Amino acid sequence: MSTYISTLPIWMTVTLIALGSAGACAAILWALLKTGIAWRLATDVPNDRSLHVAPTPRVGGWGIVPVGVAATLLLAPSLWYAALGTAFLAAVSQLDDRRGLPARVRFAAHMVAVVGLVALFPADAPWWFLAILAFLMLWLVNLYNFMDGADGLAGGMALFGFAGYAAAALLSDHPLPQLAWSASALAGAALGFLLFNFHPARIFLGDAGSISLGFLAGALGYWGWRAAVWPVWFPVMAFAPFIADASVTLARRLLRGEKFWQAHREHYYQRMVRSGIGHARTALAWYVLMVAGIMLALCALGSAPVFQWGVVAGWIVVLCVAGAVIDLRWRRFQSTLSDN
Repeated sequence: MSTYISTLPIWMTVTLIALGSAGACAAILWALLKTGIAWRLATDVPNDRSLHVAPTPRVGGWGIVPVGVAATLLLAPSLWYAALGTAFLAAVSQLDDRRGLPARVRFAAHMVAVVGLVALFPADAPWWFLAILAFLMLWLVNLYNFMDGADGLAGGMALFGFAGYAAAALLSDHPLPQLAWSASALAGAALGFLLFNFHPARIFLGDAGSISLGFLAGALGYWGWRAAVWPVWFPVMAFAPFIADASVTLARRLLRGEKFWQAHREHYYQRMVRSGIGHARTALAWYVLMVAGIMLALCALGSAPVFQWGVVAGWIVVLCVAGAVIDLRWRRFQSTLSDN
């Protein structure tokens, strides 16, 4: 009980930061919609690969990014690079949302942000291991963009993933409050965005939002590992559903010789929506998977390394089974279409 009482103010602080960020983000997005500015900033026009049917503003990043960046600079100044890198990527991505940028320009911006983080704040690890982490962070930046295609999905992953970061940063044997403050602000901002993005969505994230969230997931995950707040596997567990879906889908496309950068509708979440589950139920099913994985990861913190990696391996099996179930449903759905 004494431990609980002593930590109560910290958890109250986290809650207040999250609620304040949610309110600020929601207020910004409401104003953009109310004034009509949202439509002039960037609009997503449906095509044959879209899961939606009506043009929708792509301005979620205009609420999440300024709130997350401002909160990080004010409450967690040690994370200044993560904030500035996010602002840089959001600016580049907004140009892409508006006018479209060549893939090499977008990738160069991602490289600058990620390599800058690892170079300016190197961890005590071999150079080749840091290079692998940088590559994985680059993949996380891009896969978050790939996974932003169904109502409420990417916003929910941000809400639960960064909330998991915040909880771990306080529960760790080496707590880092500033990391918790930044993560809770991002989780709150994601909640404010979800008020407009859960089905039926009135706003989409856009590249300015999805690229920024992917970078922040990697940057804060790297920072927590570097500061010994959590083991290297924890950020992967926190965002495991997104990582698994995007990685398996990419591998399949590469094996078929397809151009992986082209838009498509082959992700597991897209198959769920298209097979009749719908946006809302798909998002809710993914929320259950997200929360379960994060809770398992939090429970494993502080355990013996063998047990921790056992939890990771077990969760990989669970995700594989979930993917197999979705594949089975998809094949039955296609069979029904062919019969008709």
